[in-house]
Amino acid sequence: MKMRIVAVIIAAMATLALFAQNAALKVPDAQQFVGAPQGQPLSGDALHRRTGEVASLLRCPVCQGLSVADSPSEMAVNMKEQVNELLARGYTEEQILKYFELSYGQFVLLKPKFEGMNVLVWVLPLAALGLGIGIVFMKLRSLENGPAEAPISDAAAIEGDAPVDPYLARVRDLVSGEKS
Repeated sequence: MKMRIVAVIIAAMATLALFAQNAALKVPDAQQFVGAPQGQPLSGDALHRRTGEVASLLRCPVCQGLSVADSPSEMAVNMKEQVNELLARGYTEEQILKYFELSYGQFVLLKPKFEGMNVLVWVLPLAALGLGIGIVFMKLRSLENGPAEAPISDAAAIEGDAPVDPYLARVRDLVSGEKS
């Protein structure tokens, strides 16, 4: 008798778990975030192909380096199923991307928008590259022109043909043993 009660409880829990899982995969609140579907509902091969295309535009929150289409994680599989359901209901790519952006933040988009702080992410590397190229060309140009003055050799400075730095002259005097 106790075994039957345990079996019934386990069966009921399994049924509830499956029901909860199916309910979690549904996306009933998408309309309140992105409005009514604006595209054509898809099915069959077109739905499968389009799901892969849209899922490849989303970043997996677990893997972070892979798209939802490429990630094997359970989270990515669930997100891909959500994309599939939204496309089957007639939502457009823009609506789906907006839905996931509202849910997970802009990080979920594999191609960030060109606005706000993201502008710096796009512009600063190009500016740094341009600055580096400018510095290299300026240095090459200064090397082509050669030094502005001919260097003074130590021998010429000792013989008195050229002006001598007073500190250098004092060091030479101290080394040679002369006192001044």
